[in-house]
Amino acid sequence: MSSQTLSPIGRRRFLQSGIALGALAGIDISAQTVTATRIDSGEEDRKYWIEVLTKISEPVLHALSSRTLKAEMPVEAPHDNVDDRRQFTHLEALGRLLAGIAPWLESGPQSGAEATLRKQYAEWARTGIASATDPASPDFMNFNKGSQPVVDAAFLALAIVRAPNELWHKLDRKSQRNLIAALESTRQIKPGYNNWLLFSAMVEAALSLMGAWWDPMRIDYGIRTMDTWYKGDGMYGDGPSFHWDYYNSFVIHPMQLNILDAIAKSSREWQPFRPAMATRAQRYAAIQERLIGPDGSFPAIGRSLCYRFGAFHLLAEVALRRTLPGPLVPSQVRSALTAVMRKMMDAPGVFDEKGWLTVGFFGHQPSIAESYISTGSLYLCSAAFLPLGLPAADPFWSGPPKPWTSRMVWSGEPVAADHAV
Repeated sequence: MSSQTLSPIGRRRFLQSGIALGALAGIDISAQTVTATRIDSGEEDRKYWIEVLTKISEPVLHALSSRTLKAEMPVEAPHDNVDDRRQFTHLEALGRLLAGIAPWLESGPQSGAEATLRKQYAEWARTGIASATDPASPDFMNFNKGSQPVVDAAFLALAIVRAPNELWHKLDRKSQRNLIAALESTRQIKPGYNNWLLFSAMVEAALSLMGAWWDPMRIDYGIRTMDTWYKGDGMYGDGPSFHWDYYNSFVIHPMQLNILDAIAKSSREWQPFRPAMATRAQRYAAIQERLIGPDGSFPAIGRSLCYRFGAFHLLAEVALRRTLPGPLVPSQVRSALTAVMRKMMDAPGVFDEKGWLTVGFFGHQPSIAESYISTGSLYLCSAAFLPLGLPAADPFWSGPPKPWTSRMVWSGEPVAADHAV
């Protein structure tokens, strides 16, 4: 560990020093009494987001830093398939958590208490990547057995694309070689004929960014096939058929945008897809903002609801890119996403007694899980944290509090008419 690493006593003192509204160490977000409908300043919201990020990330990153994730993380699998999910759940936790916090690790503050936390977490993340890809490590993870690993290798690849300096360039050479080998090994997995095509493409895009040989066919097949599944008004089918769930946000829009970002450094071949892709993403972001109810709730529709506020991956992505469609303003989206976080974190039983996420949507609800859900899966909720990669002076954080669309509508305030693309 570098000189930046905090000792257990130093870290405890730091967590008690007031980075957020309360002490981050041992904070019980589920016990807060604030309502989901409060609208705070950007400074207060950012402090709260950092509280939530810390509560969710700390158990995973700390265990990764000591190569004890497999030993410490519980494997909750409500379909009595613990042995099966144990093969995949640790890579899920690593890839999904890092995909969400990567912009903050890459572009967060350089000074102050939040910066100290960010630097610590970035170091732990690098240690975790090194451990996960080292065949001699007790936390060496499965990248090629079964079909699931291509999913979470892709989320890890997405994290690297979002934070190339912190999660790639600062890795030691041995760890870089091991990471490339791990990602390359996913090529033996045949992706499903659905959103999974983008997982294979995402891995190749990251490899291109890392200077390794990459397969243009996997990129081309994913991008072109997904384009044929576009259904209109910002929404794609998940395969030839449309699914009313949040996979346009969980995977499809964010992966497409980041694949094109990464691959552009090696090839311009797929850039003609970008204008339509960006317009569609903006439209779906507008729809997502309108789905957030006045109290911060949103429709519990479709698969994978256990990813909680990760359902707003795309809205967070568009906010991070500073490309929100009019009439949305950044602080309005900040207030909406904060309301969702407060609503879901106020539920009892979100975390177990040791601080690990539990299976559920609003609290602990094992019955709502699909057979592919286990503890590691749940960390895709971190996708909502993407705007923490924006500086505190950005309008997303510095803009005045503003009610979101449904709150204005149900208060009788004037709201612009909504139109399809």
